[in-house]
Amino acid sequence: MRRYRIVHTTALAYDGPVRAAHNELRMTPLNEPGQTTLENRIRIRPMTWSNVYRDHWGTHVMAMESLSEHRRLDIEAISTVERSDAVDHGPGAGWDAVRDPAVQDRLYEWLMLSPRTQPGEGVLALVDAVRDAATPREAADGVCARVRAEMEYRPGSTGVSSRGAEAWDDRAGVCQDFAHVTVGALRTLGIPARYVSGYLVPRADLAVGESATGESHAWVEFWDDAWVAADPTNGIRVGQDHVVVARGRDYDDVPPFKGIYSGRATAAQEVVVTMSRLA
Repeated sequence: MRRYRIVHTTALAYDGPVRAAHNELRMTPLNEPGQTTLENRIRIRPMTWSNVYRDHWGTHVMAMESLSEHRRLDIEAISTVERSDAVDHGPGAGWDAVRDPAVQDRLYEWLMLSPRTQPGEGVLALVDAVRDAATPREAADGVCARVRAEMEYRPGSTGVSSRGAEAWDDRAGVCQDFAHVTVGALRTLGIPARYVSGYLVPRADLAVGESATGESHAWVEFWDDAWVAADPTNGIRVGQDHVVVARGRDYDDVPPFKGIYSGRATAAQEVVVTMSRLA
């Protein structure tokens, strides 16, 4: 077991007065097997009203408004999370189970190809390279390995609205792009897949009492008689160093912060994530 304290701060500085802001925050780690959120506090300045609910995908969402005039919006989410070893899902169930019409119907939302995950010719070639795999697990592992081997992690090469097919054509992107490419390839193969957003401990050797600066992270889960997690960006096992916050069809379902504001000012955003190991 490992215990982490996560401090996720977001600051928006406006170059003029803003009359009102309406936002949604997804910054509360989930409670589920292998992960327990012991504490979560979200501080917002200024804030007039807030409401907390779970969205369609099971993510904790805080909807909030700031209705007084302001030039800066500060958000601080503080969480304490315990992570244990990931569940061993065994060898998987095989193609017949994944392609069963009842399974395909029940998991249809995780098979839909959105604009972000729609494969271009390059991703279709990637799919063809693993199409003859003996099992869905082997195919998924092959997709993740190829994405990891052929794509370069290059901050700034893509934007928050980029599509997976574009990143694959350039063979460069960030974790969001690695996840979109992988999800699109898996769905094209008929394997249900979902986009996962959360945090990854910045250093694998982070000792108890140490802190490190990180950022939000994205990986995937695919269905093979159970949901199996994979991190195509890093090529590592998803386990105690990953903290799950949200799941969705693609990034559009899971952004940590999104919203609108009223005013002519331009906003500059700064995000800092600090992870400390407590145990």
